[in-house]
Amino acid sequence: MNFGVGKAAKWFNGMLVSSLVLALAACSGGGASVQPAEKPAEKPAEKPADPPKPAEAKKLVIYTARDKTVVDEIVPKFKEQNPGVEVEVLTMGAQQVLERVRGEKANPQGDFWWGGTQSMFMTAADEDLLAAYKPTFAGTVPAQYKDGKDRWYGEMLLPEVIMYNPQMLKKEDAPKDWDDLLDPKYKGKILIRGVLASGTMRTIYSAMIFRQGAGDPAKGYEWLKKLDVNTKEYTQDPTNLYLKMARQEGSLSLWNLQDIMIQKETKNQPFDFIYPASGAPILVDGVGIIKGSKNEEIAKKFYEFLFEPKLRSELAEKLFQIPTRSDISKDTLPAWLKGIELKPMELDWATMAAKEKEWMDYWDQNIKGKGAK
Repeated sequence: MNFGVGKAAKWFNGMLVSSLVLALAACSGGGASVQPAEKPAEKPAEKPADPPKPAEAKKLVIYTARDKTVVDEIVPKFKEQNPGVEVEVLTMGAQQVLERVRGEKANPQGDFWWGGTQSMFMTAADEDLLAAYKPTFAGTVPAQYKDGKDRWYGEMLLPEVIMYNPQMLKKEDAPKDWDDLLDPKYKGKILIRGVLASGTMRTIYSAMIFRQGAGDPAKGYEWLKKLDVNTKEYTQDPTNLYLKMARQEGSLSLWNLQDIMIQKETKNQPFDFIYPASGAPILVDGVGIIKGSKNEEIAKKFYEFLFEPKLRSELAEKLFQIPTRSDISKDTLPAWLKGIELKPMELDWATMAAKEKEWMDYWDQNIKGKGAK
């Protein structure tokens, strides 16, 4: 082919430019086409914040052997001081509380045990059913009224006395001491609250055995057989006992001083009492936090509330409770309490706690309803 000089120059220049372009493309990565610049990555949409969790409900579950009058007086006051706290109260006999707490040991459903004998609380402490808690008032409660390891504290003292209906029996004709109850003239006149479910009655019956000689309970069993002869009926619960006493189905019983006074003064029931001449079992009525409680902090608040000096004085006046706190001024205590000499029966409470179940089982199986046979 014959090119002119001018055309040859143009052809050469074109080839040179093409060669340069190809060389640059090769250096850029093996012939790959040039990619456009990437757009900045978009930020992921922010996750909406979780809605605020509602405040956990505050709840306190109380197992109690207290009379409804006592519960209705105290619980509203506690709720007033602790707004927002739901309080659930399950009322049952003190022995039933112990059995329930024992049965729920692996998964406690209650928080606070309110009311029971020192024998029962000693048993519960030995079985590791109670949480240790040393309250702020610990130093005001004498050693004999509390657990040495702070697992329970005595809230009040309950003398166990002879109860009678003054509409049926004049005071001068009522028994003056325990042994007088065995007199044949009282046959069919004694009503007894069902023993096994009641901390009060278990304490009284155990004390009757102990005073005859704890080493050999045979004499105590014989004493209870004679009492059984004179017993007309064992009532289902305290309410049934009060009803039958008021209806004059029986004129005598054995019961705790506080509940007798409550029924007499606030319910206008025809009841009165004789403080036994030889002394009375003075039961220490205790309280404690159930071990494994789901609401332990609220239980502690209720614990502290129950022992406030002002409340204790009010309860002595209104509900005839005898406080265990030694720092409460006698000037704040009611006249009815100042007029009573609290003569205690000499008892070994540790022995009572250890033997109570054995003694009560024997009574139930061999004595109850069989004394006249």
